[in-house]
Formats: sequence, C-alpha cells, structure tokens
Amino acid sequence: MKVLVPVKRVVDANVKVRVKADRSGVDTDNVKMAMNPFDEIANEEAIRLKERGVASEVVAISIGPAKCSETLRTALAMGADRAIHVVTDAEVQPLAVAKILKGVVEREQPGLVIMGKQAIDDDSNQTGQMLAGLLGWPQATFVSRLSIEGEEVEAGREVDEGIEVIRFKLPAVVTVDLRLNEPRYASLPNIMKAKRKPMDQTTPEELGVDTTPRLRYLEVEEPPKRQAGVKVASVQELVQKLKEEAGVL
Repeated sequence: MKVLVPVKRVVDANVKVRVKADRSGVDTDNVKMAMNPFDEIANEEAIRLKERGVASEVVAISIGPAKCSETLRTALAMGADRAIHVVTDAEVQPLAVAKILKGVVEREQPGLVIMGKQAIDDDSNQTGQMLAGLLGWPQATFVSRLSIEGEEVEAGREVDEGIEVIRFKLPAVVTVDLRLNEPRYASLPNIMKAKRKPMDQTTPEELGVDTTPRLRYLEVEEPPKRQAGVKVASVQELVQKLKEEAGVL
C-alpha cells in the first residue's frame, strides 16, 4: 500500500510571530521556517507503517514556492521514499490545496492519505475533510491512535467524553493529532541520503486546478497583551473583584 503524506512549510513553532506593519499578514522575512508539527507526526506514522510492513512506499508532497523543497528533504531524511513538489508562488487556500491533492491522488493511487489535522499558520483544519469529500473516501480526523489490518482501519480520536473508536475501510483520509507519536530526528546519514532521493515537480495548472483565492484577509492583528494581575487580601475582596470586574458572580 502506498501512503501519501502532505507536508506544509510554516514558521517554526518556536519562533515568535510578527505581524507586518500594514497588518496585511504575518512577516516571514528572515524567519526560520520548518515543517508543520502535525505533518511531522503524520510523516512519522507513515514511516512506522512502512517499518511494520503495512505500507510499501511513503510519498511526501508539498505545495508552494521553491523553498518548500527544503521541507520535503526533511520528510525524506526522516524516512519517506520520494517526494512531489507542486510548485506555485500564489496563495493557496484549503479548498485549492484539497483539489491539488485530489489530482495527485488520482495520479499516484495511494491506499491512504495521512496528514496533520491543521497547519499552525492559519489553523484552518479544513483540507483533510475537503479532500475526503472530493474523493468520496471515508475519513478519520484528530486521530491519536491508528491500527491497520489488511483493508480494515481502526482509529481512536479524542472527544469530550473520552476516546472515540471508529472503523472503516481503505482507501481513506486520516488527519492526526499530537498524541499519535513522537517524530524521530533525522540522522546525518539519512540527511545525506535524502539528497539523492527522487523529487518530482508539477504545478497546479498541470493538475487542472485554479488556485485563485476565494477568501480575502482584511486585517491581521496581534492578540492583546496580557494585563498584570492584582493581589487580594481576603476571600471577601476576591468575591467583590469577581462581581465588579469579571462579572462572573
């Protein structure tokens, strides 16, 4: 079974995000970029499926400008077999991403598409669900436990009441949550090997996808700075504060 893993290049999770002066978006100039953390988990799970003999090939795919090849090389260094780079400098929103992935799925014919539940830059949490809808495949979202036996898949996902377990058949789309696994670090030998692994290139136009944005961002603002707290001398004063300022009593 072939596994397709979409990976996205985003601002590193450890970097403090800065908003542009004109509030048109996030400033990415001279900012460290990395693979979306949820996609790292998806890539790790796909590699583990291959190590267990469930998957025969792991194919990483990324959509975006030339520098996305660096993210794909990271996926290859972790253990993916080959990569596909859909090259575009245009803004690609979730629906367009889903359509591009659908085109790649139709070419590659994977048995499973596994991806992060969301990207940490826009937090849309839409692409996996849209892709499953376009393909007409079953889906499991926010997966924190995954088991595959033949064509049968069992996925555990965290819900308010506890762990919900669902079963479905392949082919399918799975989006993963943080507690599924701990991604490995790429070793130096594997980083060197990744440079020789194949990376194909295509474009949205070759896949017949129009990437024209359907949404327009009006303004991006930083969250308000946290206000300093105050100390109270007694429970009575605390209750009074809650009444007057918080309005919770």
